[in-house]
Amino acid sequence: MISLSKVSKKFGTGVYGLSDISFEVAGGEFVFLVGPTGAGKTTIFKLLIKESDPSDGQIIFGEWDLTKLPKSKVPELRKKIGVVFQDLKLLLDRTIFENTMLPLDVVGLTESEAKKKVEDILTQVGIIEHRDKFPVQLSGGELQRAAIARALVLEPEVLLADEPTGNLDAATSWEIVKLLSDINEKGTTIIMATHNNDIIKSLKKRVIKLEKGMILTDEKGEKPVKHEKEGHDEKPEIEEEEKEKDDDKDKEKTKE
Repeated sequence: MISLSKVSKKFGTGVYGLSDISFEVAGGEFVFLVGPTGAGKTTIFKLLIKESDPSDGQIIFGEWDLTKLPKSKVPELRKKIGVVFQDLKLLLDRTIFENTMLPLDVVGLTESEAKKKVEDILTQVGIIEHRDKFPVQLSGGELQRAAIARALVLEPEVLLADEPTGNLDAATSWEIVKLLSDINEKGTTIIMATHNNDIIKSLKKRVIKLEKGMILTDEKGEKPVKHEKEGHDEKPEIEEEEKEKDDDKDKEKTKE
């Protein structure tokens, strides 16, 4: 579904936000992007929604080569990729219902269809009772749910979540992660940038670790996903094979 091949991003200052990174994300995956501030997580998100273009390399989303995608197609791309921004970007002078309705204003639905869609998604994320409140009246967790609702209202194939638990307490963070997991189980691909190690360890999902714009590791569960460029060795798998051989020898000795 998503493929980045030898992607680099050089800023006007001459600093590289990303340096020759390559990875793929399959449809339906849940992937964590981790790393310190400035590692390149947000830069990847901006490239995927074509808010920015790479300096080098190729980015494929579905059948589209994003490096060649014309501006006229960008709105269509952003219907397929929803984003929960780190600063949420909710409009303070609009209600939660109105904020969630915004993406539907440009897709040609009738008013009754759009309202039904918003009611359904606010119910799904658990804040339908707050539909007529303004953002200032909601808690941090409720605001995150509102931002997720707005990102999902167009039924995107992919949801990008940039530090969705960054400013929340532990209990609320787990509620948001549970919500994202439920969304993922229904088929939406999730890519989540986070610093929360407890969540990463507990969910046992794929983890791509970035530092200074480069991929350090790419691990799925307990087994690393090998990157040809970085030459991660396969010693853990070899050790597992040796262990199986030893177990077989022990069984033979027991029979004797």
